[in-house]
Amino acid sequence: MILTILLLVFSSLLSLVFVYLAVTEKNLLKAIGFSAGQSIAYSIILHAFAATDIVLTYIAVSVGIYSAILVYVVSKTEKYEV
Repeated sequence: MILTILLLVFSSLLSLVFVYLAVTEKNLLKAIGFSAGQSIAYSIILHAFAATDIVLTYIAVSVGIYSAILVYVVSKTEKYEV
């Protein structure tokens, strides 16, 4: 029980750090990477809540498809935010 709570707290803090880094980053590709890290931290939280069906869908969509689409869009624009 205490291990689950520690995992939830650690994943929540890790996701908060990734969100801050994604918002403040000027390089858009790095920001996409930080966003994927935040999604992985959310997946750990969902797994701790024993929502495995949601975790499988969330990982496929948020880390895989969403990141791939964003990388494609950024490749059509500039790499750095002005």
